Amino acid sequence: MSVSVEKLENSMVKLTIEVSAEDFDKAIDAVYKRQKNRMNVPGFRRGKTPRKVLEKLYGETMFYEDAANDLINSSYPDAAKESGEDIVSHPEIEVTQIGAGKPFIYTAKVAVKPPVSLGKYKGVEVVKQDTTVTDEEVDKEIHKELEKNAAKNEITDRPVKMGDDIALDFEGFKDGVPFEGGKGTNYPLSVGSGSFIPGFEEQLVDRNIGEEFEVNVTFPEDYQSDELAGCPAVFKCTVKKITEKILPELDDEFASEVSEFSTLEEYKADVRRKLTERKEKTAQTNKENMAVGKVIEDSHVDIPEAMLRTQQEQIVGELEQQITSQGMKFEDYLQYAQTTREKMIENAKDDAERRIMYRLVMEQVAKEENITTTEEDYENELKEKAEVYRLDVETIRKYFEHRKEEMMEELAIQKAITFIADNAVEVEKKPESEEAKTE
Repeated sequence: MSVSVEKLENSMVKLTIEVSAEDFDKAIDAVYKRQKNRMNVPGFRRGKTPRKVLEKLYGETMFYEDAANDLINSSYPDAAKESGEDIVSHPEIEVTQIGAGKPFIYTAKVAVKPPVSLGKYKGVEVVKQDTTVTDEEVDKEIHKELEKNAAKNEITDRPVKMGDDIALDFEGFKDGVPFEGGKGTNYPLSVGSGSFIPGFEEQLVDRNIGEEFEVNVTFPEDYQSDELAGCPAVFKCTVKKITEKILPELDDEFASEVSEFSTLEEYKADVRRKLTERKEKTAQTNKENMAVGKVIEDSHVDIPEAMLRTQQEQIVGELEQQITSQGMKFEDYLQYAQTTREKMIENAKDDAERRIMYRLVMEQVAKEENITTTEEDYENELKEKAEVYRLDVETIRKYFEHRKEEMMEELAIQKAITFIADNAVEVEKKPESEEAKTE
């Protein structure tokens, strides 16, 4: 096999792959052996008709198409590697020569990684995140723990109060017509939790068991259902059950029961420490997201259409895998969603572009800063995954063995993200450029 490379415009290349005439004949013979048992020719037992006889009867090209497909499937991966090109799309195949006694020649038009015009990635301004933990936040966290350990007492002689757990029957109406998803029976609700839309739970207070009443609300403008967003609605409700939560005493005994500490003071300090760690982790993630987002926005890449299309198809393929893993046929999902695979691929364009920009820009930062990953980095990643999945390292190693190169690339990208964030400049308020965008 020989491979030649022709550079085209817009980060496209054309590979010309030539397979020997001998290998082409072997491919034809392999197709003949697969198909001969299906051939029924008078004078020959099924499966015993010689290849030359079949080619004379049906034409010498009868096995060409399948032989060509077999050769392309078997030779293209090696040809792509031999080309030395960083290919990022599915190939557009065209057979240019096929015939008995001749080399089999085909071309593969593919996209390669485009050049990246990298914007500013050092000293990017980001909004400083406040990681201060207030006494109120500590008290709120402890109150959650108190509620988890609360005793339950069913109430029959008083109306609903804030903080009660209730069972509620309800049905929602818009313009006097019931709407989908607006009905519940014996629905468990903690009054005051904010689980329902604003203004709903407050109207449950002072309602008695068995009382039928109406709750009037307006759905938020950003509500998930476009049909209900910003619209007034009426819910017909009945409280079926009231349960009072009796909180335990907040003292040393409670602290020792719910934590490793013997005093309330130590327990509160630990709650504050954990909240601080949580805030700092969130702040670091936000810092990375803001900084990386600005670097990508300031960079430019001309993404080849073939590369974009391949990424769009991959996104839909990931969704298909997720759907089928849940026991549902993807065709049924498409029918339920009233769409087609092609429409989903088209709708994935923006997401695909974001993914490509993110990866290419981060790879370029890693290249500029000579950021690499080591075997030690890889081993540490395996250990972390082993802890997450609660498996031994060797089991994890075998599972991810075929993805080692991909994982090494991901680790390099994460290092690039950390580099950008570490070199970002934190400011107390939004940079002027961002303020102008939001005005």
